[in-house]
Amino acid sequence: MLAPICLFTYNRFEETKQTVEALQNNFLAKQSELFVFSDGPKNNDNIQRVDLVRAYIKTITGFKRITLFESSKNKGLADSIIHGVTKIINEHGRVIVLEDDLVTTRNFLDFMNQALMHFSNDETIYSISGFVPLINNEHKLDYYLHERSYPWGWATWKEKWNQVTFDKNKILSIIENDKLVLNAFESKCGKDAPRMLINSIKGLNNSWYIRWVFSNFLDKKNSVFPTNSLVSNVGFNSESSTHCDGLSTYEFNLDDGENRAFEFIRFEKNTDKYFLKYYSKEHKILFRLNLLFKKNGYKLLIKELKIKYFNRWFQ
Repeated sequence: MLAPICLFTYNRFEETKQTVEALQNNFLAKQSELFVFSDGPKNNDNIQRVDLVRAYIKTITGFKRITLFESSKNKGLADSIIHGVTKIINEHGRVIVLEDDLVTTRNFLDFMNQALMHFSNDETIYSISGFVPLINNEHKLDYYLHERSYPWGWATWKEKWNQVTFDKNKILSIIENDKLVLNAFESKCGKDAPRMLINSIKGLNNSWYIRWVFSNFLDKKNSVFPTNSLVSNVGFNSESSTHCDGLSTYEFNLDDGENRAFEFIRFEKNTDKYFLKYYSKEHKILFRLNLLFKKNGYKLLIKELKIKYFNRWFQ
């Protein structure tokens, strides 16, 4: 039994098409069930773009079964994922999740399903991550572990999902009663983690993900990562992006997609701080400075400034 796939879409036709075509090319696509969730338009300006995506997802083929869910209202990313994943995982016990800007390798579904099977009874694991940043990988195994998962192509189980706390008031109470918890959270999960979490509680971002990470950090759980990334995010620095409207400063090695048999021999905990460097302001600034010395790098920086600031000022 393969895990069902949940794909969450909104108003990005080109990115959605790339995501679906890559997923169709997976070795296990024809044996997998696909559930597509289409969020409703936020305003009148988005109606046409949402309709274009909905017209496209109705033409999808290449899977064992395809089920579409169209929301009449705009739920936002957090509520869409929390409610959509909960619905499918309660029916099937486990799930693989993708958003509409994630291009997968051909063996993505192989790794996710094999890892879901292998770690299903391991209480120390809360998710399987498809994307992995470039790190100093010395042990050369097919996987490693880390406290912070990535939301770019992931999987989990009903028992692990139902234990996750998304309640903002409960999280706020934990933070207020333990003055050191955010410092520990930063140490284990990155310099940006506390700020993201507080902004999520205040409603300043639409992140379900950071609340998920925090809950499992408290329980000392880990996520499983492949050695090379099985996912690339094509949604950065795009005018249609909702949450990735800047440059991607993540470096990664994309898997060639041919290996279909993964070995989970023993646990390997990645304690290399290189993993967490991607979340620091220092890395993000240095990455942009280095672009000035690369071909067309300054064009990317100008495009980022235009999308993040100029377009918003004149909307």
